Amino acid sequence: MTELRVIPLEGIPPVEEGDDLAALCAAAAERFGGVADGDVLVIAQKAVSKAEGRVVALDDIEPSPLARAIAGDHDPRHLEVILGEAARVVRMRPPLVIAETRHGFVCASAGVDASNAPGAGTLVLLPVDPDGSAARLRTGLAERTGRDVAVIVSDSFGRPWRQGTTDIAIGAAGLTPLLDLRGTRDREGYDLRTTMIAVADEIAGAAELVMGKVAGIPAAVVRGLTVAGEGSARDLVMPADRDLFR
Repeated sequence: MTELRVIPLEGIPPVEEGDDLAALCAAAAERFGGVADGDVLVIAQKAVSKAEGRVVALDDIEPSPLARAIAGDHDPRHLEVILGEAARVVRMRPPLVIAETRHGFVCASAGVDASNAPGAGTLVLLPVDPDGSAARLRTGLAERTGRDVAVIVSDSFGRPWRQGTTDIAIGAAGLTPLLDLRGTRDREGYDLRTTMIAVADEIAGAAELVMGKVAGIPAAVVRGLTVAGEGSARDLVMPADRDLFR
């Protein structure tokens, strides 16, 4: 079995709108000799969103009556931003909102977050097109390094009936995000009929172990896997006709 390494990209400065993420990541990777063909670069959604200008100031938000009604003792402007990012409210226990985003993700607060925001009174939104963000970063890395590197944009999601969060892939490029084992047999000869492994989510979770939430490390390189292929993080979203909660 190939040795698996997860290498934090340390030394990346706080990301601001317009920053060249490919240049920042390539420079940080030089600390260990640079990226290599077959590497997977995992980058935090917050870094991508900041670079793409997906930050809102609460001072610019006028809360609606609904946002005021469900905010309780929380800032209704925050709730207004959440409602604006939601394509569908799945469940609400004021001020908690579980929503489906326009990307098809079902998550707390429609992905809107104040943690690791650029400053007080600001909120970070999900990228408009996380798969497109991953593809552009992949292209930028190839141009700067000459290497074939897959890219995952990761974010922290909760899980039903489980405590805590784990990072998953919300954007991907240059890899096969799902390992489809349907039609194969296990060692005992049992036919696997429904088994699909969320490889991109597993890689994102592994990278989060060295990135952390408070260490200021927005990216990591995962090395030693054979996952090259074509696909997107949308492949990981449950199709509407199979969603038992709709």
